[in-house]
Amino acid sequence: MDIESKLELIRKPPTEEIITEDDLRQLLETKEHPIAYNGFEPSGIAHLGTGLLSAIKMNDLIEAGIHYKILLATWHAAINMKLDGDLNKLRKAGEYLKHAWIACGVDPKKVEFVFAEDLCGNLDYWELVLKLGSKVSMQRVKRALTIMGRTQEEQLPAASYIYPLMQTTDIFKLNCDICQLGIDQRRANMMAREIGLNLGLWKPVAVHHHLLIGLQGPTKMGGFETTKGFDVEISSKMAKSIPKSYISIHDSHEEIKAKIEEAFCPPKVTENNPILEICNYIIFRKSESIEIERPAKYGGDIDFHSYHELEKEFRDGKLHPADLKKAVTEELNKILEPVREYFEKNKEARELFEFIKRERITR
Repeated sequence: MDIESKLELIRKPPTEEIITEDDLRQLLETKEHPIAYNGFEPSGIAHLGTGLLSAIKMNDLIEAGIHYKILLATWHAAINMKLDGDLNKLRKAGEYLKHAWIACGVDPKKVEFVFAEDLCGNLDYWELVLKLGSKVSMQRVKRALTIMGRTQEEQLPAASYIYPLMQTTDIFKLNCDICQLGIDQRRANMMAREIGLNLGLWKPVAVHHHLLIGLQGPTKMGGFETTKGFDVEISSKMAKSIPKSYISIHDSHEEIKAKIEEAFCPPKVTENNPILEICNYIIFRKSESIEIERPAKYGGDIDFHSYHELEKEFRDGKLHPADLKKAVTEELNKILEPVREYFEKNKEARELFEFIKRERITR
């Protein structure tokens, strides 16, 4: 595959920014199979963002010839007090997530799963944590707490301040050329880019993907990434700790319908509209078109073959939210049907899902 085709795959939605595209081009020109990674705190049920959207972007990079590593960040989740900080529970949650991505279409033979304990068990890892810590101020570390969904204004346990240094260390200990994470992880990736060369390492490329907005619509908590304009996106994202904000990859047709019907989707509003985001970042990545069924007196049935075409019709008031929601419900149900089937047929996956459903999920 030529360089331009690889770049096109990496740029595809849900990619939101590449830092920098020149660095990425140079990397692709000099390394046939660069290493990319994404890291996840295994702490709850996979939703459209964690499951489908992440799988879509993983597959883009895999198709582009990238060696993709998925870090199951159990130790990080313990610091963040997910699943009560119980590492045994977090390990099971990580095994569940592996099944979630496989069910969403990721070939397990084409990705490398790494658990945090595989890295943290080595003294070399902690040596690099200390070296990185000597190069950054405490204020810089506090600003980076947003990567764990916290802000520097919160009163946090002392262990929390190790988290940004660990995540930056992960990048180098995984030998990553590309940090391919959500936009909420930006500050750790920028830290790695700025400090890597000072430590005789390298300057990884950052490829940040969009975060699906929660079904409740836009909110603004503050303290996340205001200088780049990502504050609303990060604070409004689908969150497993807020059940009404997300659609689970396991949801039935009835559950999807009920959640979509209640979702924020005002007429003609296209910015921060969760239903339109599902169309843009999931449906049009999984399907070539979406069919809107409606009575003849309202314009009759219509097929949209691109997101931009659909968005324009909605913005102009020619597509009613109720008609859009009905179509999105049906498309999502079709996309999630094989996911539900996978968990029904795979005994281990089903048992892990039952385990995670019983656990108390916290922010």
